Amino acid sequence: MDRYPPIADHGLIGDLQTAALVTSEGVVDWLAAPRFDSPSVFASLLDHDRGGHFLFAPTASDVTRRQLYYPDSAVVVTRFLSPDGVGEVLDHMPVIAGRTPSDRHSVVRVVRTVRGTVRFDLDCRPRFDYGRASHTLDLADGSAAFRTRGATGYLQTTFPLEPHGTDVRGSVTLNAGQSAAAVFTVCGPDGEAPPPPTADSVEAGMWDVIDFWQRWVRTSRYRGRWPDMVNRSAITLKLLTYGPSGAPVAAATMGLPEQVGGERNWDYRYTWVRDGSLSVRALLDLGFVEEAAQFVRWLGDRLRARDGSGTEPLQIMYRVDGDPVLTEETLDHFEGYRGSGPVRAGNAAADQLQLDIYGEVFYAMSEGIDEIGQQVGYHGWKGLTRLMDWLSDHWDRPDEGVWETRGGRKDFTYSRVMCWAAFDNCLRMAEEFRRPANTQRWTRARDEILEQVMERGWSQKERALVQHYGGDVLDASLLIAPRVGFIAPRSPGWLSTLDAIDQRLVSDSLVYRYDPAASPDGLRGSEGTFSLCTFLYVDALARAGRLPQARYTFEKMHTYANHVGLFAEEIGPSGEQLGNFPQAFTHLSLIMAASTLDDALDRMPVR
Repeated sequence: MDRYPPIADHGLIGDLQTAALVTSEGVVDWLAAPRFDSPSVFASLLDHDRGGHFLFAPTASDVTRRQLYYPDSAVVVTRFLSPDGVGEVLDHMPVIAGRTPSDRHSVVRVVRTVRGTVRFDLDCRPRFDYGRASHTLDLADGSAAFRTRGATGYLQTTFPLEPHGTDVRGSVTLNAGQSAAAVFTVCGPDGEAPPPPTADSVEAGMWDVIDFWQRWVRTSRYRGRWPDMVNRSAITLKLLTYGPSGAPVAAATMGLPEQVGGERNWDYRYTWVRDGSLSVRALLDLGFVEEAAQFVRWLGDRLRARDGSGTEPLQIMYRVDGDPVLTEETLDHFEGYRGSGPVRAGNAAADQLQLDIYGEVFYAMSEGIDEIGQQVGYHGWKGLTRLMDWLSDHWDRPDEGVWETRGGRKDFTYSRVMCWAAFDNCLRMAEEFRRPANTQRWTRARDEILEQVMERGWSQKERALVQHYGGDVLDASLLIAPRVGFIAPRSPGWLSTLDAIDQRLVSDSLVYRYDPAASPDGLRGSEGTFSLCTFLYVDALARAGRLPQARYTFEKMHTYANHVGLFAEEIGPSGEQLGNFPQAFTHLSLIMAASTLDDALDRMPVR
């Protein structure tokens, strides 16, 4: 068992309320329960010795491993090829449908031999509460109960287990055509043990899960050139969405580094207003209207909770149930992925001021309302107008910016662009749905922002829009400006900005967010290229009419996906994946780029 497998060496499984990672060695090395943002049960990804893991696989040294998804599903198949035989491990989590939160979540692991004879070894070591809570073990034949304060874990198998301290081990040797199963279920402290698994019940449950995902994918209206990548991204977004609220998390994990050994390690298991809002557009591109509508309703609930009064109307992020408290703590007892510390749970960036979120909210609301067919009711609209009136008085302020830098507030150009988008989209909604609005005040604010950005956010030296006023640093976040309508995608000013970004931030088609050396962000170390920005670059190139470059960049980016089509946050200098995994931002931007590029290629005249 590799102490710290590559970040990319994982498949994702989930039940629509939480998720787990499975390595190509057959190890579950990440699971938090009962929700994405709960304390971990397995976390050897962050500390091999203290984090806990669940191995169920052949452990012979002469094994070749291959991993894939069962087609159009969230069932991970890990194959093991050896001179003695070929075995498989099929991992999934039973889907929890509906809007009711559950405290019971299961990881189902089926092993089978398809050729020859294969021995499978099991080693289950749960470590509750980020490895801080001890547990006791009650063991009977084929059934183990791990009890700790606040939770119980049950492991049930179709073969005998033996104790190893307060953990369990086991092994089973299977000939061709034979199978066995192990089901780990975590629940509340008083939860009853589930029924013992049988070969028939486990197989029937797995096919139910496969059927659920394949039926869901079939409702996609995508008919473009890259169905495999787009479908995998759609399934990943769905897996990262908390079913009871409809709120997507930014990633399934916490603490995975943007630079191995560095301090840029954050907890991404929360709902960013920005990420979730852009996911509305991606979901609508594919025709997943109900998922988009649910998040629009979640956004409306957050606005009504504050109602535009008092302090800032919105935080930049929330817990999946809308709770605004995300206190950040350091888990000093975890060494971090390959020594990348500190490991942080919670996220102090929730207290930052990032004015761009209002633009993303109204972009999502206007896009969603157009296609979902939901007109905002009278009282809901009045709440939006109060928010816009508030923003009219508060948009012109320095903030921490889209990248959550910890180097102080500045007049970030992207924040102003998205404030412009907030006014522009709300004005469009008022006109389209004939709603009362202070159009004169909002129009004046919108026009003031445009003039300010073009006067103060423009660098004569770079001939481009830049990161913040008074500077010459390029920032890839501005690649979204044509998409939201702030600037024409083929105007001279935008084309020169695109050229400057290409010269300063693009490396072999991969795009950096910005240059930390040129614009200190308050953190030590460097980072890789940002995969979201690469897909935004594809989107901008396609809109600018640079289709050969856009398509080549998009196709090349696919080669950086992992073996099952998943992306982390960043790509490192040697093509390795860095940061939390998989990242929703990357997959939603892939969908957006694919849709834009498909449309542009379809319209391209045939020579």
